[in-house]
Amino acid sequence: MRRATQTLSHILASLQPLQVEWQDEVASRVIERLRAFPIKTSYDEGDIRDIIENGKPSTLLTGQDFDDGLLIIRTFLGLSKDQFSGSLAEALGAGGAGLQRYRKDPAAFLTVLTDLGLLDAMATEATRSLHWTDTLVERLRSGRGSAISGQKRGRIAEDLVENSIRRVFGKGGYEVRATFTGRNGVTAKFDFAIPNRFDPRIVVESKGFGATGSKMSDVLGDVRAIIAAKRADTSFLFFTDGLTWTQRQSDLKKLIEHQNQGDITRIYIQSMAGQFETDLLTLKEEHGL
Repeated sequence: MRRATQTLSHILASLQPLQVEWQDEVASRVIERLRAFPIKTSYDEGDIRDIIENGKPSTLLTGQDFDDGLLIIRTFLGLSKDQFSGSLAEALGAGGAGLQRYRKDPAAFLTVLTDLGLLDAMATEATRSLHWTDTLVERLRSGRGSAISGQKRGRIAEDLVENSIRRVFGKGGYEVRATFTGRNGVTAKFDFAIPNRFDPRIVVESKGFGATGSKMSDVLGDVRAIIAAKRADTSFLFFTDGLTWTQRQSDLKKLIEHQNQGDITRIYIQSMAGQFETDLLTLKEEHGL
């Protein structure tokens, strides 16, 4: 290979965007089916069944057909896979939400999908008059919008927790998002420490989720780090919510085990917001704060 002397200006002038093909075999199949989708002003459960079964009797329906059908459905609804799976599983209850459950009770499946607003979503999308900005708005929603949604879900939990803490302990009565040093010099990060990081009598973690990901995978590690660092007489409160926990039940079970063993004082969800504030008042008195 011959030696070459390159320059910054030459490289900069030669740069081009890296084009990535986003479509795989699944996307190609789904797009082909969407292009053949009948355009009507109204739809019924029979149309939902057609999406799922793709012209086959349920007994001959393959996993690929079923998964493609659910992908089309959640695309109409504008839901992520985790959001859709969580809503479906919660509504159907015990027995799962897969192909075998559909074969066993298709009527229940169709009812749940109708209750999620699928028929209206299908009619809205199929008859929509497109503007040139719609494509760009969709790119914005699926890109930046997805990240913002995740951030907002986390902030909902944090804001609810902080508002309660502020009402009980006052504006200067707590510290937010820092690191404390506990027993034997062990350190851990926290969302809220009361009254401060130097001598936390109460530590609170808040985690709100709508989808799985690295943030959710880190929850157990964050919680266990606090358990390892905090003094035995430090109260540890964990506040969380989100349907995604239905998809991460093993992790939630481990958190509950920690609570049962006394490592976590109590686990709260949004419906327990009143109890959370009441418990803060009790702990304020017990810790003499």
